[in-house]
Amino acid sequence: MRELKLKAKAKINLGLDVVRKREDGYHEVRMIMQMINLYDMITLRKKTEPGITVTANLSYLPVNEDNLVYRAAKLLMDEFQVDGGLEIELQKYIPVAAGMAGGSTDAAAVMVGVNRIFQLGLNKKQLMERGVKIGADVPFCIMRGTALAEGIGEELTPLPAMPHCSLVIAKPKIHVSTKFVYGNLKVGELTEHPDIDGQVQALRENNLEQLVTRMGNVLETVTIPAYPVIDEIKHTMMKYGAMGAMMSGSGPTVFGIFEKEDKAQEVCRLLKKEKAAKQVYLVRQ
Repeated sequence: MRELKLKAKAKINLGLDVVRKREDGYHEVRMIMQMINLYDMITLRKKTEPGITVTANLSYLPVNEDNLVYRAAKLLMDEFQVDGGLEIELQKYIPVAAGMAGGSTDAAAVMVGVNRIFQLGLNKKQLMERGVKIGADVPFCIMRGTALAEGIGEELTPLPAMPHCSLVIAKPKIHVSTKFVYGNLKVGELTEHPDIDGQVQALRENNLEQLVTRMGNVLETVTIPAYPVIDEIKHTMMKYGAMGAMMSGSGPTVFGIFEKEDKAQEVCRLLKKEKAAKQVYLVRQ
């Protein structure tokens, strides 16, 4: 095998709670992670000369060790002393810096691909153990599906798939720093928390309505006051038929959950017309 193409799927958080801030500065979380059918395309090609080269369809993306795909490939290739080199072609469609684990899922796909193309013999668990060295979301992006994430996000419990629905994904014309969001989160002052246990039960019962009514993201307490456009997009989605709408991760991407696809299509058209969002996608789950 000299070439391999892989889909690197985005994630959303159906619920995101922060339990506490640890002494080492990390935040302990409880989250429902959901992989969705929006993805980047990764192409891996073996090359005879040593080294890793990265190309991307977006000119502002780094193509060196500052890109997680480079670091993911290097991690495995160094450990297993791989002969020869690797070319990574990244076609980016997931919104960048958007709270959808775009960088992490690209890194995860590269780790899966490097393992396969160089026949390293690692199983999924072994890849996940290495993935956390790249980022807290990488193990989930290797595992995929639906999961309860705890710890700093690396302690994963698989859950039943999200019930069938349509999702509208909308990223406003802003970038949000994850460091800024967590740095300004006052964990001790949070008065409302999402019902994560209730969401787990709703998934086990395949109950979309109960899943949606228990949604919540405590990071919105920081991001929305700083960037009100996030709340505007949520309001538009709810006004025009979303069962629920919420910011994913540390933002700024907003997703709306729709039982009927025609309502989702209508909101997509409206958001594109209003130009409140830079990127808008309709995703069928």
